[in-house]
Amino acid sequence: MKQMKQEIQNRVTLYALISRLMLVEVDELFLEQLESDEVLLSFLPNYRDWDKRKTVKRETLMTAYYNVDFTNLFLMHLVPYESFYTREDQMIESGGENPVIALYNDLDFRVELDRARVVSADHIGVELEFMYMLCLAMQKALEAEDREGVCELLAVQHAFLKEHLLQWAPMFLINAKRESRTPLYHDGAELTLDFLLSDYEYLTDTLAQHCSAVA
Repeated sequence: MKQMKQEIQNRVTLYALISRLMLVEVDELFLEQLESDEVLLSFLPNYRDWDKRKTVKRETLMTAYYNVDFTNLFLMHLVPYESFYTREDQMIESGGENPVIALYNDLDFRVELDRARVVSADHIGVELEFMYMLCLAMQKALEAEDREGVCELLAVQHAFLKEHLLQWAPMFLINAKRESRTPLYHDGAELTLDFLLSDYEYLTDTLAQHCSAVA
């Protein structure tokens, strides 16, 4: 369990980073926290070493580069919604028939669509935030030494990746990496794709090793 506690902290950190990056435009606080953390910067090597980040004012970078890139990727040219990729008619399902919304409701996860500037709860940023919240809940279960709760949360996370995020997010992220105009979103898309794939493998292995008896 001690090793799992360190692993869940790493997962919390990464899901917090990628969900925030893909949900709304970056702001001063986000960039300040990112750039003061060498570990986080190591996950974004092209961004870390980008010359403009060291020579152009942060406010200018946000308005002229980052926010423009975010708008291009998430609001204009690409469609960051699960239902677009999984429905035959490629329509975004924002109503109660969206299976993601039912799952959120079952686990008491509420989405403020207006605050997040998304039209449906199956936006990639929201789905990543859901994984972040599940990881926080698992962290609490670990601290309480609630093995059954830990295994239940591992199973929910595993199923959500398998049945939702991994069914469509790789396609979106590959396109986002290709269409990105800044190292921040290029690296962010690559990090998210690599992490989701490795996290699924981690969850598969961890469930087999620690939760077969519970199941």
